[in-house]
Amino acid sequence: MLDNKITLIEGKINVDDIFRQIIYKENGGKDDQALYVCNLTDVMRKYYIWCEKMPRVKPFYAVKCNDDDNVLRVLAKLGTGFDCASKVEINKVLQFGVNSDRIIFANPCKPSSHIKHAAASNVSLMTFDSKIELEKIHLIFPEARLVMRIRCEAKKAQIPLGEKFGCDPIHEAPQLLKDAKNLGLTVVGISFHVGSGCLDPPAFREAIYSARKLFNYAMKLGYHMNFLDIGGGFPGNSGPDIGVFADVVNSALNDFFPVSPDDDQIEIISEPGRYFVSSAFTLGAMVHSKNEIRKTDGKVSHVKYYINDGVYGSFNPVISFQEVLKPYILSRYTDNGTNGEAKTSYQNCTIWGISCGGNDKICDKLTLPPITIGDVLVFRNMGSYTIPIASSFNGFPIARVLYFAETDSWKDLYETITD
Repeated sequence: MLDNKITLIEGKINVDDIFRQIIYKENGGKDDQALYVCNLTDVMRKYYIWCEKMPRVKPFYAVKCNDDDNVLRVLAKLGTGFDCASKVEINKVLQFGVNSDRIIFANPCKPSSHIKHAAASNVSLMTFDSKIELEKIHLIFPEARLVMRIRCEAKKAQIPLGEKFGCDPIHEAPQLLKDAKNLGLTVVGISFHVGSGCLDPPAFREAIYSARKLFNYAMKLGYHMNFLDIGGGFPGNSGPDIGVFADVVNSALNDFFPVSPDDDQIEIISEPGRYFVSSAFTLGAMVHSKNEIRKTDGKVSHVKYYINDGVYGSFNPVISFQEVLKPYILSRYTDNGTNGEAKTSYQNCTIWGISCGGNDKICDKLTLPPITIGDVLVFRNMGSYTIPIASSFNGFPIARVLYFAETDSWKDLYETITD
């Protein structure tokens, strides 16, 4: 359940205090629905960090990562572009007053009806990675401004993408540029994606170098490309920042696409998703059941806890990205971190989801203090690839979302967002 109302908070947002107030006090620990706290100020802060760290690269937010209305409103107001993969995502972005030139239709393999919709919506910037896609676009939307997606994968990423998308930059890409030229299509630039959740920053340098070589080759064919899309893959959790990635990207751009007053400037964009939203969303899930496994001497050897969300809901990344989550127990009082009583003993435990699915396991091999029914487990960094994928499998509701922003940093945006 989504409530688009934004609550302004004086000072810093304390997520734990919000959970205590809503789940423990107002709902008395009897809420069957898990709860997200969304810190929209965190989204805005990430935008300013991005602009500081990579001033030449304009972010085009990857809508698929989290298509939450308030997140899109905020990013639209800040001036980001948007990476859309379907006509539904295009429509969702356009409804927030975003001009079509701030959208890239970054799906290299598009259904024909979606290409027609992009044409009708004046979204002309779109990707391709095959001759078949070029032929479809030539038939439906020959005026499109095309971006060729090449394959340059990181050695290590949470989700590699090269097996599905991207042409080989050495052997296939030159021929595709010739095919586009023969069809009379306009190719404006090159794109790549090193992989979602990239753990190999130097991959960006190799990919940017490959793009430079193709820019040079395209010029021989009569193209004057002026657009580079460096994709996504940037970290978004609290703690890690984009500094290491920014250093690699900035150095590569300076080496291979240097700024020159005598040349037309290259428009450089990226497609960050998790960077903007991962740390902005925190989930509070309540323990509703537990099962104590005992040894022959009667002592508890292991405890299975069951919470009011699962892998078919908010915890899809446990399956899709093999993410290892480490929740903590929300204390019931602010004067200590022990729910009002000392918890010095620890138990081996497993956290299970609410569905009857046998694979609905959220955390394994944890060691936590004893948890009582009605306690809340808090999971941080839950904003990416969670809400858009969640379903009501087995009839259980998806988590609701409440939105908060810090007053001092938000006043300039608040009136526009809440109109």
